[in-house]
Amino acid sequence: MILTVTPNTALDVTYRVPRLVPHSTHRVGDVVERPGGKGLNVARVLAALGHEVTVTGFAGGAAGAAVGAALRADGPGRAAPLHDALVPVGGTTRRTVAVVDAATGDTTQFNEPGPQITAAEWDALVAVYRDLLPGVRAVALCGSLPPGVPVGAYAALVRLARTAGVPVLLDTAGEPLRRGIAARPDLVKPNLDELAQLTGSRDPLPAVRDARRKGARTVVASLGPDGMLAATPEGTWQARPPRVRGNPTGAGDSAVAGVLSGLVEGLDWPATLTRAAALSAATVRAASAGEFDRQTYDELRPRVEVSARTAGV
Repeated sequence: MILTVTPNTALDVTYRVPRLVPHSTHRVGDVVERPGGKGLNVARVLAALGHEVTVTGFAGGAAGAAVGAALRADGPGRAAPLHDALVPVGGTTRRTVAVVDAATGDTTQFNEPGPQITAAEWDALVAVYRDLLPGVRAVALCGSLPPGVPVGAYAALVRLARTAGVPVLLDTAGEPLRRGIAARPDLVKPNLDELAQLTGSRDPLPAVRDARRKGARTVVASLGPDGMLAATPEGTWQARPPRVRGNPTGAGDSAVAGVLSGLVEGLDWPATLTRAAALSAATVRAASAGEFDRQTYDELRPRVEVSARTAGV
């Protein structure tokens, strides 16, 4: 089983409009609601790939109830169980709103900050996490931290996973990433902006090398249309999928699912990156985050180009 941790869960709402015009009124052609937050998106993709997964994080209010109910329901394409271990809180789970412009394919995103978390609520999540660790094969720590959660929270969770001997992937940004990487996670998965904030460099190859020196065993960086770059103890590879148009929301989360599934299946890095890059591109074609277009995935996977960048780092 794989565990994903999402402290700042969300109810994702996606609107599709014929054309997004500022300062005007829009008729929404399609509305999709899904459980959101990076780790929940990762979990749904993992379940679709056939991996049993448990999700934990915070949930509160009507939006939190909707997130939990949707997770417990059998989703389309789910090939393995998805277990709900969310921790109830007094505040209300945030919503995120994505407005997709059908004319251009561009997406405009609005993200609420999340509920205020008390010290007792944070302690309750840590207790759930401790109890779950002995039964899992890998952990993903994902997304932003809601107000009230210590900035070093992910560093503490990384250390607990390492003590339990469970491989841990960290996917966050800013100071939580900076502190979390110092706790020596097995993997970190920044995008290009997050990598630049961490290292001060926008040149991906030296930046991933620097991120490894800061504590991560392996760094897998999302490069947008240019694919993914992985710096590992075994070598450095870049994966380039064919370019696709659509909604990029959640593409990085699908890449995390690809990396985690490859890790627990024992795939080598070129095979893992091929899967992750194809999943990421197939998510751009999907209706909402946390899903991927299966036909697109099957079509793109043989067309992903993986090349070695160096003999090692």
